[in-house]
Amino acid sequence: MNISRPQQRTLHALAQGGRILLERDERGRVIGAECLTRDGCRLPDCDLAVFKTLKHRRLVASRDGGPYRITRDGLERLRPQLDNRVSGRKW
Repeated sequence: MNISRPQQRTLHALAQGGRILLERDERGRVIGAECLTRDGCRLPDCDLAVFKTLKHRRLVASRDGGPYRITRDGLERLRPQLDNRVSGRKW
């Protein structure tokens, strides 16, 4: 399955402890999505279209009305990427 770059970035942020918060109108329909990293920073690549694609592919899910987080299937489909906070070398 092909995953676009914004979807990969969003999944990486979720895999590191981030979450997706939804914005709803008065009828309860989703009008916006915001991805927050574990540090609380907003990820600009995550928008409503990216969220809908990830949800349709079942790569993110919500439990008990909480924020959306990555699923096991999402973790399996995520390509490995080095975390920029950890050095590859050990001194």
